[in-house]
Amino acid sequence: MSKSPTNSPAMEDAILSTTAMPNAMRVGIETEPIQILGGPSRRDFLKCALTGLAVAPAVGAGSPAQAVQNTGGLMAYVGTFSSPLSDVLPTQVDLPPGNGRGIHLFQVNRQTGALTPAGLFELGTSPSCLAVNSAGTRLYSANETDRVGDTKEGTVSAFAISPTDGKLELLNTVPSGGAGPTYVSIHPSGKYLLVANYFGGSIAVLPILADGRLGTATDVKNDAGKLGPTRAANAPPGSFAFSGHDRTHAHMIEADPAGKFVLHVDLGLDQIFVWKFDSQKGTLTPNEPASVNLPPGDGPRHFHFHPNGRWFYSIQEEGSTVVLFDYDAATGRLSARQTISSLPPGFAGSNFCSEILVSSDGKFVYAGNRLHDSIGIFAVGPQGELSFVGEEWTHGNYPRSFNFDPTGRFLYCCNQRGDNVAVFEVNRQTGILKFTGHYTPVGNPSIIVFLDLSKKK
Repeated sequence: MSKSPTNSPAMEDAILSTTAMPNAMRVGIETEPIQILGGPSRRDFLKCALTGLAVAPAVGAGSPAQAVQNTGGLMAYVGTFSSPLSDVLPTQVDLPPGNGRGIHLFQVNRQTGALTPAGLFELGTSPSCLAVNSAGTRLYSANETDRVGDTKEGTVSAFAISPTDGKLELLNTVPSGGAGPTYVSIHPSGKYLLVANYFGGSIAVLPILADGRLGTATDVKNDAGKLGPTRAANAPPGSFAFSGHDRTHAHMIEADPAGKFVLHVDLGLDQIFVWKFDSQKGTLTPNEPASVNLPPGDGPRHFHFHPNGRWFYSIQEEGSTVVLFDYDAATGRLSARQTISSLPPGFAGSNFCSEILVSSDGKFVYAGNRLHDSIGIFAVGPQGELSFVGEEWTHGNYPRSFNFDPTGRFLYCCNQRGDNVAVFEVNRQTGILKFTGHYTPVGNPSIIVFLDLSKKK
């Protein structure tokens, strides 16, 4: 694998910006969205925000970016950092300039994996994480750089998805329960949206109403505990990777496959929390035990369940490790069994891990490395243990996240600093990734999710 050197320092997620406009959303709005032909201007956005109206840009209303018509195709939605980041903490060493324009829509070529622009929903609030419901009718975004109220909370938005062309219509926007929402996921019941607020150090449960809109939070929990050290216990030799041990930082939240328990990580506390979930009330109760500890300073960031529901893989941002846990679905308990580096043997220097995914067949685990700008590939053994297979250069700078298309044939990598999404073909037998030659320009891409319109329920 050959790759270009990285010259700028790394960072974690970005704090909220005072320049996060245009902002099409304000809190607690339940009015019907206004359709503005050709899309709203920045002045329209600001005016509507000040007057308390929810604006839904009419994507597909005649601009060149909307020229592609799609019926029953495979859609991709790319969330971006769409506003400059300011007023950040001293630990934030990477500041995305806000090159994105909101949520970018693409039509996916099923044979080649190539992406063709198919629309744009302009948002100046950095919709950096997206989630699509199982029916394929609603999309939700975490608006990381939005600020509302005296506490300067972030917000979360709900969108209706057109069944014919995949275009988005804003339904409503509500507070996220803390500053800097960086992750959203949908509970298996489909009745709640789970939110992790990175800078707020909190998590929230938001009810999903009958029409797909979001209601006021039914529960908010604030992380508390002893912060980890500035140097990770398992960091590579010579590493200066430090991003989140200055305060509590809730980084990811997701329910287990059965929806009985909800798990979330706090990078600053080096802990994975487990909550009992009341699906009737939408409330969280600490499990017994309430959390498990990762090595001091390693900084858990993301996790992913194996398809069998019994193995749980956590990736540590500053320690550059992947930890295998056994998961007891009856009790919600995690038991660590293996720790392995996310990097190739012999690596030295600084690296910040990002995404972790298990292939749908459960045979391979993929781990993202920022600064090293690679995806580590690991084979899953008969007991869930991992062994290093190889690595692939991300063909871009600072891979924030990646995702498989619905078939698992292609992997799409969001290169945050490189302003592109790179497409790789997946060898389902060996796990190896092969670059397809397809780059898609997107400013500061953060996440990519898919929807097959031909298979909508």
